[in-house]
Amino acid sequence: MITGNKGEWSEAYVLLRLLAQGRIYAANENLKPIDDMYFPILKILREESKDKKGEYSINPVEKRVDVYINGNLLHTFSQKNFSFEADFLYQKIVEGGNRAFAIQRSEEFLRVIGCERLAAPSSDKTDITMQIHDIQTGYSPVCGFSIKSEIGNAPTLINATGATNFIYEVEGLSDEQIESINAIDTKTKIKDRMNRIFSEATSVKFVRVNSDTFANNLMLIDSRLHEIVAESLIVHYRDGFGKCREVVNVLEETNPLGFPASGFYEYKFKELLCCAALGMTPATVWDGHDEANGGYIVVTSAGNVLAYHIYNRDFFKEYLMNNTKYERGSTTRHGFASLYKGNGKTYLKLNLQIRFI
Repeated sequence: MITGNKGEWSEAYVLLRLLAQGRIYAANENLKPIDDMYFPILKILREESKDKKGEYSINPVEKRVDVYINGNLLHTFSQKNFSFEADFLYQKIVEGGNRAFAIQRSEEFLRVIGCERLAAPSSDKTDITMQIHDIQTGYSPVCGFSIKSEIGNAPTLINATGATNFIYEVEGLSDEQIESINAIDTKTKIKDRMNRIFSEATSVKFVRVNSDTFANNLMLIDSRLHEIVAESLIVHYRDGFGKCREVVNVLEETNPLGFPASGFYEYKFKELLCCAALGMTPATVWDGHDEANGGYIVVTSAGNVLAYHIYNRDFFKEYLMNNTKYERGSTTRHGFASLYKGNGKTYLKLNLQIRFI
């Protein structure tokens, strides 16, 4: 039996919906379709296992989908077939709970067309691979897309780990103050500890990123991005701003790094969000290339499947900026929000996690 959460079932839904439509529409910065910008889909490719590869070829003239497994024709279905199955699956996803659940009819249909799994491995940024016809260039490239669903719980964009900790030197606190702050264990202990630290310390200065790998990845995007993220965490933890747009607006206004003009923080932070969405992860050495080289697919709560292709990257960046927020993870699991000593100095770790709103 195949089970999955709403996000995992949404990946199967994207497969069925796109085969039914035969095209994918581009989205603007407000996640609305751009009516005259779409990409005809020639085929969708799936690798179920090392020994099993599926190919779903769309014939737009006859409105049919030919299903091939390892190069051999398995089935032929009308696109209406896929439309009906997509409608059914969407409704069941909406009705599904917060935990993993089964959808027997959809599972049976997926198995008929050669699908043994719902979603790509969590380590992959590419969730679906398609050959699309590029109307602008006339080429038909094979592109990988990452999928995000608004039907279920909002997914994370940058996951909290020990690698996403930023280290700060804290000055002006006595040993008694440090002990008192670390002893705070209220339901809002992170907020309460931060209030004490930033009100009682004489300075809190960024030192370095906890992970050399993440630091290098950030510097590959921009040589000062690690400093910008460090300042953004202070705005979040000290001032209580949560939405990425709000945090960046504060940075633009206060300009803690002394950039010569407005717009530096927003531009560089958008690059971070975009790179995180398309390939960069904090704990893995990154070469700067988009793993999801086609772009990003979003399943809206209404069941629309829209894409941010590389050609409308600016729309995508604006969408990310307006639809993400900072989130505070587990202090014990990720080891942050406590003061500690080292080399005669006092330090604090603040953790970065960003989730879709």
